[in-house]
Amino acid sequence: MSNQTATFPDLMDAAILITGGGTGIGAALTTGFVAQGAKVAFIDIAEGPSRELAERLATGNRHAPLFIYADLTDLDAIKQAVARAESTHGAAAVLVNNAALDDRHELLKMSGEYWDANQAVNLRPVAFTAQAVAPGMIAAGGGTIVNFTSTSYMLNIGAMPSYTAAKAGIVGLTKGLAGRLGPDGIRVNAIAPGWVMTERQKQLWVTEDGLAAMIDRQCIKRALEPEDMVGPCLFLASKASAMITAQVLIADGGMM
Repeated sequence: MSNQTATFPDLMDAAILITGGGTGIGAALTTGFVAQGAKVAFIDIAEGPSRELAERLATGNRHAPLFIYADLTDLDAIKQAVARAESTHGAAAVLVNNAALDDRHELLKMSGEYWDANQAVNLRPVAFTAQAVAPGMIAAGGGTIVNFTSTSYMLNIGAMPSYTAAKAGIVGLTKGLAGRLGPDGIRVNAIAPGWVMTERQKQLWVTEDGLAAMIDRQCIKRALEPEDMVGPCLFLASKASAMITAQVLIADGGMM
């Protein structure tokens, strides 16, 4: 992570919960919040990489992160994971809903079962993890929720209709949660990344020509990296954004 990332003093010792925090953008977020001195718990189904990340961050930081294995398509598992995080760190001051699965799929071959399973990964956990942390935030007098959507739903991409529908749904959910939870002192915002070069993207979909074409459409002429999402997330999580809620921050290098 860049050593130029800003420091947000109110995040030190704050209880942070991150979904999908073991790999990709999520791993960068976990690393970024740990570097702020926060008490981080992260939920992931990718057990091997998550344990490796937790072990690596356990030394040299103010607080070692807590890895919680859970399948976020299981609503009971979400409740149990949140309860475990709360029993270790106290009620979450910040929830980052990052977990997602952007598998490509063909509209003409898509089944109802596939649609439901995809939404159960990409949209439903955002709502029910927020539901699970909300009582603790309300009791504490406030908190912050940052939901990760995507610019993919804005770009008319035809190769993943259920995924882009879920990501558009996250924007509506963000605004609805902000309206419901704002009177309780809870802010809810979203971040919409562009095409971020995670290892998964590189292994499955990135080509030299495809990446060059994407960078050519950006105002900033370099590839987006997972670490580029850390600063925006820390800002929205912190009191530096105290009167910002129900908003979507686009972090795509200035797509044209």
